[in-house]
Amino acid sequence: MYINEPNHHQSTQDSILTQNANKAERKLQRLTERKFKLRWILAISCLPLFGIYTAFGIAPQTLTTNIATSMVVEEVSLPTLDQALNDEANLAEKFWYKDYVRRDDTLQSVLTRLNIRNRDALEFIRSDSVASEIARSIIPGRQVKSETDTDGNLFHFEYQISADQFLTITKTADGYEAHQDERILEIRPVLKSAKINSSLFGATDAANIPDHIAIQLADIFESEINFHTDLRRGDRFNVIYEGSYDQGELIKSGEVLAAEFVNNGKVYRAVGFRDSNNQMQYYTPEGKSIHKSFLRSPLEFSRVSSGFSVARFHPVLQRMRAHKGVDFAAPTGTRIKASADAVVDFVGTKGGYGNVIILKHDNGISTVYGHLSRFAPELRRGSKVTQGQMIGFVGMSGVATGPHLHYEFLINGKHQDPMKVALPKNNTIQGGNKAQFETISNQMMAQLRLLGTSNIAALE
Repeated sequence: MYINEPNHHQSTQDSILTQNANKAERKLQRLTERKFKLRWILAISCLPLFGIYTAFGIAPQTLTTNIATSMVVEEVSLPTLDQALNDEANLAEKFWYKDYVRRDDTLQSVLTRLNIRNRDALEFIRSDSVASEIARSIIPGRQVKSETDTDGNLFHFEYQISADQFLTITKTADGYEAHQDERILEIRPVLKSAKINSSLFGATDAANIPDHIAIQLADIFESEINFHTDLRRGDRFNVIYEGSYDQGELIKSGEVLAAEFVNNGKVYRAVGFRDSNNQMQYYTPEGKSIHKSFLRSPLEFSRVSSGFSVARFHPVLQRMRAHKGVDFAAPTGTRIKASADAVVDFVGTKGGYGNVIILKHDNGISTVYGHLSRFAPELRRGSKVTQGQMIGFVGMSGVATGPHLHYEFLINGKHQDPMKVALPKNNTIQGGNKAQFETISNQMMAQLRLLGTSNIAALE
């Protein structure tokens, strides 16, 4: 028993050693296989690099052969000194200047602002029979352009003589040339919106709307809105008017085509339509005339300084006295319009009225215009006048403490308050014009809705 036990132990150790050797051999074999695989992966991944190296290594070798060369001699002609100077002048920097004639501008101030300084151009503009028209047409608002170089040498000049007539000066090889040309302007509508913060003119100025468009708006809606007393902060309006364009640039604005005015929450709309005499008349979108047969005020813009009253303290007579009309305060020389179609019944001087005009209208209505400084030329008793026609000018003749218009409205000889009396309206559109008007009205209303709903400030 004791003799066999050591042999059994030795056999177990040999078995363990054999197993460990086999494991080590297998492990070594796996490592060898792994290294072999890695070598192949590295070799394959390096193939593109070998290709690039080969390309750079081989490409230069293709240029190692001898190439035959030859010398080419070509004669180049040099420009003359005059030509070189002309080319340099042509390459000189040129600039366009654009401006508008300002108040108190002179010809010299306009030319200086446009960087026109060379003596030849200045002398030509002053002496040439065509170009000298500029000096006689320096009117505020007129457009002017020039093209000059940095030294003030003039190459091109344009001046707007009238709305569609321009005077052009061009530099040529023989000097300067001037000519006038009449341009065909493109007419398209201008859409604008504005809000009343202080006054109508303040709103139109802020929206870059011309003053004469503001005056037209007041004329269009004056039978519905008293622009002396009814305007409120927050009132707003949308207007579409004619714009005349030259090469995409607005040159002048024309008549109002349609308008919408919101006064104290109430909406007024007007659509323009030309009558048989090509005169623009204004109607509601449904075709009813918005012009009453009488204007509420015979002045374009003013303020009521004294209203209609049966008992007023007279500032000159120093006693109570009925004031049977309305006084409109305005500067001396302000134009006065006929409030309706009429025949002149009296023009001259009469007592406290001073210079006065009395117009006789249909249906027993008369209007009186007092304290005038002067009358319109050729205004005579018996002559006919139309609504809105200029008949005289504001003054302070007769019994007056300052320049104003005294205006009276009489029906069958009885005085009425001109600011409150009911004014009859004109007729609606009739006959064959109705279909044409409806087409125009639908188009204008769609454009006004565009302005009102999309908050577009301006479309020019």
